[in-house]
Amino acid sequence: MNNISISRLLVLPLILLAVAFLPACKKNTGAAPNITGVRNYVASPNDTLLTSLAPNGQWVVITGQHLQNAVDIEFDGVPAAINNALFSSNNAVVQIPAIVFTTIDTTKLYTIKYTTAAGTTTFPFKLGPAAPVITAISNVFANPGDSCFIEGSNLLLVQYFSYGGTNITSFRSSPDGTSLGFVMPAQTTNQQVVIATKTGTATFQIVATPTIVAVSNENANPGDSVYVYGTYLKNIQTLTFAGADVTSFASSADGSSVGFIVPTLMQPGPVSVTTAFGTATTVYNVNDIATGAISNFEWSGKFDWSWWGGASLTSGSPDFPGNSSQYLTLKTGILASGEGNTYSSYALLMGSTQWVPTANLGDPPGNWAFKFEVSIPNGWNGGSFDIQSGVGTYIARWEPWQISPTVTAPYSTKGWMTVTIPLTSFRAKDPTLGDGEGAPLTAITDLTGSTGQSSCTMYIHNYSSSSTATGFYGAFDNIRVVQIK
Repeated sequence: MNNISISRLLVLPLILLAVAFLPACKKNTGAAPNITGVRNYVASPNDTLLTSLAPNGQWVVITGQHLQNAVDIEFDGVPAAINNALFSSNNAVVQIPAIVFTTIDTTKLYTIKYTTAAGTTTFPFKLGPAAPVITAISNVFANPGDSCFIEGSNLLLVQYFSYGGTNITSFRSSPDGTSLGFVMPAQTTNQQVVIATKTGTATFQIVATPTIVAVSNENANPGDSVYVYGTYLKNIQTLTFAGADVTSFASSADGSSVGFIVPTLMQPGPVSVTTAFGTATTVYNVNDIATGAISNFEWSGKFDWSWWGGASLTSGSPDFPGNSSQYLTLKTGILASGEGNTYSSYALLMGSTQWVPTANLGDPPGNWAFKFEVSIPNGWNGGSFDIQSGVGTYIARWEPWQISPTVTAPYSTKGWMTVTIPLTSFRAKDPTLGDGEGAPLTAITDLTGSTGQSSCTMYIHNYSSSSTATGFYGAFDNIRVVQIK
């Protein structure tokens, strides 16, 4: 009995001593984190030390001590995703989060905040937008008090903004920094915009050199109404259409279009608009159905229709007034899901012809466009017009009824109009999304082959999982490929 009691007395102090140490061990979480630098997360020798960065989802390595077991990492006050498997005591690999600079707490700008169970440290690091760039002014003709926008990139964290010598104190950046909204001031003393942000200063000359981006009907008849679309089409001094002077015209309030009645035309020629700021002239001719023709369906012109595929050769139809020549018409009923193809009653088929001159096959695809005139008298809603050559799998899908990915509206024309589809709109087949939804065309020869000569097919197809809201009834003429830049 005495031996047992002595043993218990000897063990008890050891137990008490161990218990006394338990709280101390639990509280000992190690030293607080310390950051010494930020490096590129790439292989040597490119794993350089960083002092600033424009965020674009990059991965970086935070270096220092006691960085393991992080519970929170913030760049400019925005939390980053944490994966402690990528952390060690001296390095932490982390992806910079998406940062919306118009919504962050600017007191946390240019900081990295790093927290572990042992404490928090803050490290200065210049993480912000790149230097600002100004590319355009939405409306240099805006009246005092009108809303206006400076367009460009990195128009964020603005510290100073002046327009025409007037300091603008009230403005708003778009979340992505591509525009800066303001109210046009009452007067200006110079012709310059200045925007200074935390990352730099951008200047832009206030000019209004006109541009032309489209013509509503390039092959209109004398007496038809035509609109030229572009920018700064205001305060016009002279306007010509196919070389003919237009003396009466009306510009839209924002200068994005000018409308007129087509005068008597004698020959093909460009469209040209001159203002006090300069002149814009198309590189292509209007009143021209021969240049770049794939088919204009004329006996004495470029006929080249294959006589089958669902379309009908027509002229003088009262459904398509304003065109005294020959053209193709196509009519379908409502299309079931997946209905429509390159033959039968759905297609316009043309034989092989030269799409782009051999000398221009190395041009950027955006310098050339597929064009045609079309007349659609009734509302058309659903079904894509696919345009393809006889070479490769690139397809351009024309869907003018598609307002947005979720909104559609019946589409019709007031007589004949010109459709312009840059060759960059031709896209490869995507294995998931389907025809014409993959990568855009990067070389003209991928569309036409090495000679620039190919056949052409235009056909309607319903890609929707349900039937189309309407059928299609319309006419096509003057199918061509033309240089636009």
